[in-house]
Order: sequence, then C-alpha cells, then structure tokens
Amino acid sequence: MIKFFNIYKQDKNISENIITDIKKIIKSNSFINGKAVNDFEKNFAKYCGSKYAVACANGTDAIFLALKALGLKKGSEVILPAMTYCSTIFSVINSGLKPVLADINENSPLINIDSIKKLISKNTQVIMPVHLYGSVVNIKKIKKIVKNKKIYIIDDCAQAHGAYDCDNCINYKKNNCCKLGKRVGSLSDISCFSLYPGKNLGAYGDAGIITTNNKKFYNYLKKITNLGSIKKFHHELIGFNSRLDTIQASVLNNKLKHLDKNNNKRYLIAKKYNTEIKNPIVKKIEYTKGSVFHQYVIRIKKKYKIKLTKLFHKNNIEYGYHYPKPLNKLSALKNFFLKKKYLNSESLANDCLSLPIDPNLSKANIKLIIKLINSI
Repeated sequence: MIKFFNIYKQDKNISENIITDIKKIIKSNSFINGKAVNDFEKNFAKYCGSKYAVACANGTDAIFLALKALGLKKGSEVILPAMTYCSTIFSVINSGLKPVLADINENSPLINIDSIKKLISKNTQVIMPVHLYGSVVNIKKIKKIVKNKKIYIIDDCAQAHGAYDCDNCINYKKNNCCKLGKRVGSLSDISCFSLYPGKNLGAYGDAGIITTNNKKFYNYLKKITNLGSIKKFHHELIGFNSRLDTIQASVLNNKLKHLDKNNNKRYLIAKKYNTEIKNPIVKKIEYTKGSVFHQYVIRIKKKYKIKLTKLFHKNNIEYGYHYPKPLNKLSALKNFFLKKKYLNSESLANDCLSLPIDPNLSKANIKLIIKLINSI
C-alpha cells in the first residue's frame, strides 16, 4: 500500500523522544497550559520570524479568534478565495461577518489579486488570502491595494508551514528556494495555522496556532483563548475555551525541529513529478517558488481521472481531492452565493486530483505513480 501520507513512518525516528516527553508530562501532572505550550509558542514564532504566537485548539478556531481580535462590526465584509477548505469561510460566518468570494488564478490555487480590487467596498474590513497547497500568496501586492485603507490582512496558513515568500525575493535561486525571503506567518497582520495531524507540521490530534507582530492583538488573543483570562479566576474578557494541550505541544516541539527537512523531501518529490510526468492529458498547476507542497495537485478531465483512479486502486495507491467543490457549491452555503460563478475555482475543483506527497515515499513508489500516470 502506498499511503497518501504516513505519519507514523515520517515520525518513526523521533518517536522515542516524543514518548519520553509525553511520559514526563504525565508524571508532572501538567496537562493544560504547561511549559511545553509556552515553549512551542516561542519556538514557532521564532521559526516564522514573527514576534508573537498564541496556540489554540485548532485551525478553525485560529481564524475565528483572529477575526474576533479585530473587534469588527457585525456584517463587516471579509474577502476570501472561493477555492479553499470550508473552515476558512465557516469561521467568517460564525464571527458574524459577511464572506465575499474572489476567484483564484486560472492555473494556480491562489486568490486572484486583481479581483480583490474590484470586490473592495466601504464595508470591506479584512482580506483573507489562503496559501493553498503550500503555495504563497503575494501579500506585498495585497498590502499595496489596501494601503491607506483600514483593511486588515489575515492569512490562512493551514497548508503552508515553513513556506517562503520567494516570489518577492531578489535572492531566489533557479529551481530552488533561497530561504532568504520571509516565511509565511510573518507576512500579514495576523496569520492562522492548523496543526491537524495531516499538515506539514501536525500534532497527534487537533491543534492550531496564531502568529502576529502586533502586541495588542497578541495580548487579546492570549486572554480570549483562555476564557478571557491570563491569571486564574481573573476573567477580563468574555472568552473562549480554545487551548492547545501540553501533550500536543510537546509533540509539536519535537516535530518542528524536522519540518524543514521534511519540507525539502516534499520539494524533491514535487520536482520529480514536475519533470517526469509527461502525459499531455495531465495539466500541472503553477506553484510558487517558496512552496512547501502540502498537496501536489494535477488537473485531469473526468474520463481520464476515472481511468487513473482505477489504476491507483488496482495498485493500492492512495490519492485525494483538494477540493471537489469550491465554497459557492457547498450545500451549507447554497443561499449565500446564488447564481454567482467562480469559473477558475469551479474548473480546478472539477479537474483536481491530489497525488501522494509523503516525504518518505520511496524512489520505487514515486516511479510507479509516475509510470501509471504516463500510461493512461
């Protein structure tokens, strides 16, 4: 069986360290807001190049709480891409805000920046780009659009742990990230990460984290994630119970040390796919220079997709769809975007197929996947 992503295999070399640290936490009897949580916040902020980080229960909460930190009026508009996971838009709606969808680029999973300009209204308060599949939205261009406007940028970084903004970096090396650009997590007013197990940096359960360079936002988020309190029984705000538990923080501290190494393995697999998949019926999407390839997505029409997935099933190869429907087509949102079309998002959703991108895929595994794709 070729797994889509084998977490056990990825973490096998550090499993003893993880288990040892978990045993220490159990022995210390410190399960909530323990030292490992504080350590992880500091380590992750430093890794991203951000001043502050606040851990929380999951990535959906991260977006919801980041929006709460802005203190926006009910019904304020948030512009986000039509092609992303439902968590992004559900957090906007659950915050009492109005989602406004923008289409993505023609052959890229990223929000079309020109379309943002046309969608800004007097009610726009937030632009929420998503670094989908590990590619990085050009935040500098969005900042130019919102300059002198009171519009915040909150980026959804759930698929871009460790990615670089290399498209703006003059030191970019041909065919490789120079790693001298800025990391995702330091580009916007507030950045939101999911640490779900299947992410490039994933816990062994639900987890999330928020980064920011704004001390006011940081102080608010520290309180609101912990029932409005920093000091026990001193509740200064009506907060939420959205904490990262100490055991998950210890797992993440161990895994953070190996994130760059695993991201580089993903890059090398993606490079193989890029150069060796030569079937003309397969279209490769455009990834940014500093991408971390959370997903490697190809575009293939339905009749060929059926043939390929049958071959994958026959050869015990797992695959995925990210995502089979854009936000405007989700049944839960059918009354939000009546008669509206997002052609590039809908096209990618129809054609997308996600290939295995496990950092530890063997050469033989990769060769077989490529061979099957080229054979249809």
